[in-house]
Amino acid sequence: MRKHADVCLILEGTYPFVTGGVSNWSHELIQEQSHLTFHLCAIVPFDAELELKYQLPHNVVSLTTIRLADLPEGGTCPPMVAHRIHQALREPLASITGEEPLELSELKRIVDTFKATNVKLGQHVLLDREEAWEQLIELYENAFDDHSFLDYFWSYRAIAGGIYSVLLADLPSADIYHALSTGYAGLMAARAKIETGKPAMVTEHGIYTNERRIEVVSADWLEATASKALTVDKPRRDLRDLWIDSINNFSHVCYQACDNIITLFKGNQVHQLEDGADPIKMSIIPNGVDLKRFATITRRQTGIPTIAFIGRVVPIKDVKTYIRAVGLLKQYAPEIKAYIIGPTDEDATYYEECKSMVQMLGLRDNVLFTGRANVDDYLNHIDVLVLTSLSEAQPLVMLEAGACGVPLVATDVGACRELIEGTEDEAPRLGQAGFVTPLANPAATAEAIYTLLSDRDLHQRCSEAARARIKLFYDQTAQHALYRNLYATYVGK
Repeated sequence: MRKHADVCLILEGTYPFVTGGVSNWSHELIQEQSHLTFHLCAIVPFDAELELKYQLPHNVVSLTTIRLADLPEGGTCPPMVAHRIHQALREPLASITGEEPLELSELKRIVDTFKATNVKLGQHVLLDREEAWEQLIELYENAFDDHSFLDYFWSYRAIAGGIYSVLLADLPSADIYHALSTGYAGLMAARAKIETGKPAMVTEHGIYTNERRIEVVSADWLEATASKALTVDKPRRDLRDLWIDSINNFSHVCYQACDNIITLFKGNQVHQLEDGADPIKMSIIPNGVDLKRFATITRRQTGIPTIAFIGRVVPIKDVKTYIRAVGLLKQYAPEIKAYIIGPTDEDATYYEECKSMVQMLGLRDNVLFTGRANVDDYLNHIDVLVLTSLSEAQPLVMLEAGACGVPLVATDVGACRELIEGTEDEAPRLGQAGFVTPLANPAATAEAIYTLLSDRDLHQRCSEAARARIKLFYDQTAQHALYRNLYATYVGK
């Protein structure tokens, strides 16, 4: 029998099966709140390999895994019962995949329908029956009948299957339901709020809707599917709209359900407000680092210009721009050593493309993929940390590098500009800790790196500014205290 937990931490595509910034943050959060018990609710892709990448702390009392769109077969039911179920689901499902914001009351209609049904629900009743087929046809004809029906069929089934898998899964017993993103994790938090009335909260590192939009727009499997008929009219909606609208609605209903909407920096709150967050519920708790840990790292010079990208080798990190920048730098610093530090197994195809680019540009002696590694082993001798991401929140690797006095070069995403230049109201003004560069711009990235490598005085000033900024504003002790106080508001009440 599952144990009751103080906190149910709801995670999507991260801890404890995937490494990265959010996963590391989650692991440290649990460890630092050692007086509380945690249930992990991990939402993963249908075909994910479930290998634990972390040794779970002692205060994790149980783990639930939900595979998206992996539904039980379920039982059968009489036609009248099936008709009644799908009639109840008709409007809420249209709302979830529609253009207008989804209301919490509409999600409640789905939850209440499931709870009031004596039949064991699963794929047979919800997706495979004639009533489900008729509902799909109606949604298609209302908005997408100038697109490939087959493409619409599989997109709708994937979205509906994901929703059903989250709403049918066992709901853990806890005092607080804390999602670490919106999306399906946010949908689970909203369900928990509806079913239990217990407090729910969300902490957004990156803005889920923005990151998923980038993936949807660039997805090869979502090519333009409108009719090839000769017309100048734009289709009413296309399949990208179907996915983006659904993602937006997950966020909207999560914000409605949550008692606290937390993010890492002010810039994220603009997006949260656009997606329907209530300003009264919103707050900022920045990331932090263990200053004592990084104070023990002593910087040393190797005599070879050395830079590093630290992060997952996946498209949203735009590792290819980093590699192209190294190719440009090699013209002026032939001995440059450029690390790519981080897991390479999340997107095998992209990793192979990056390796091929290294070969093609003649950088085999310059670029080194380390795979998963202890960053402390590198922060003591790299000259510049470089991030070329298309989307970030408040990267922990920038905080860690800054705490060691490593100058920073990063794209203008998330809180990167704040970390490098300081906030508008920073007091005292600490100066620049490196350079901010445009997205997908190898030349600008290479120029920023070269400027830091070639100007020793500038490098020293940026190093001092980075170290001072992290020490003054990003102490992990303050972050943990804020979450301790927030949890104490709700636990046991």
